[in-house]
Amino acid sequence: MTRKNVWMAGLAAPVMIAMLLLVAGSPSAKANDQPSAASAAVKIDNFFFGPQTITVPVGTTVTWTNSDDIPHTAVSTEGVFKSKVMDTDEKFSYTFTKAGTYSYYCSIHPKMIGKVVVQ
Repeated sequence: MTRKNVWMAGLAAPVMIAMLLLVAGSPSAKANDQPSAASAAVKIDNFFFGPQTITVPVGTTVTWTNSDDIPHTAVSTEGVFKSKVMDTDEKFSYTFTKAGTYSYYCSIHPKMIGKVVVQ
């Protein structure tokens, strides 16, 4: 190694440490500084929404995941939200901004029903 390479190698570690300290001290790196958006999950499996009824606070994003081997949808009975047809492992999300009870069903299999209670 030449003298210049040794000097550069010795400089690399302090520079990396300084960069890490700058990132760690930045506002975006502090997870507890800002409230995170609430989220909840509904799993579609074996022709059921699980849990069938979910209670969440206003502002929560609910994500439906189709874990079944056949396509399903999540469609609000009042027309508030409507997913596309979801194949296996596909997801649909909706953020609930108003309190209320939101009933939904699978438009392909109407006996599949669920409910989101937003408080």
